[in-house]
Amino acid sequence: MAPPIPRLGLISALHQEQAGLIDSMAQPQTVNRAMRDYVSGHLWGIDTVCVLSRIGKTAAAATAATLIERFGVTHIVFTGVAGSVDPGVGVGDIVIADALVQHDMNASPLFPRFEVPLLGQALFSSDRHLSDWLFEAAGRFVAEDVDKMVAEADRELFRLNRPQVHRGLIGSGDEFVHGPQRRGELRQAFPQLLAVEMEGAAVAQVCFEFGVPFAVIRTISDGADESAPGDFMRFIERVASRYSFGVVRRLCGLG
Repeated sequence: MAPPIPRLGLISALHQEQAGLIDSMAQPQTVNRAMRDYVSGHLWGIDTVCVLSRIGKTAAAATAATLIERFGVTHIVFTGVAGSVDPGVGVGDIVIADALVQHDMNASPLFPRFEVPLLGQALFSSDRHLSDWLFEAAGRFVAEDVDKMVAEADRELFRLNRPQVHRGLIGSGDEFVHGPQRRGELRQAFPQLLAVEMEGAAVAQVCFEFGVPFAVIRTISDGADESAPGDFMRFIERVASRYSFGVVRRLCGLG
């Protein structure tokens, strides 16, 4: 059964992360707002607005606020990729955020490090029910769809051997983490941290302030180390795009 979502806002940072979704929309209509195309339609029975935020926290926050204020979405899901900072989370795995933190937020000594000034908190919890639905959808995807949707050559190239679905803490910051020193610093600051990316916690803050349920799902593209930039775009095009399409389709109740 599809989750009861009156109007879903679906955000990704890169075009490849929404590949195929807009093509699958029934009766799509496009509205350009603040240099972004917001495409409204129905995805497998759910009223949905798809949009590319572009990369970074400011871009993501502006996009989320516009989805809520201008397009009236009732739930927001951010799909995309992330780098792993946990040795138990590998390339091709999926991480669904239980909470998010802006790891580059530092207004100390005026406020505690990582705490968002005047909000009094550093961690923003995702909506439990929406995250549960995503977890179920992602589990069905990796169990039943990965081998059909990702080419064997790409599975071998990226060593996608029995992908796992994880839940936990995701960190966001306006930097592409790709070195052992920074990776170690983040793990020291947040021992429970599973992955890092550049948008999710900003969306989380906006949704918290508006009272809109949200969830963040990330496909692990790299280990946030010096090899991270190497095959990044190929992974996005050949693997992550299939993951996003497949999980959203499962979320919407198809299959």
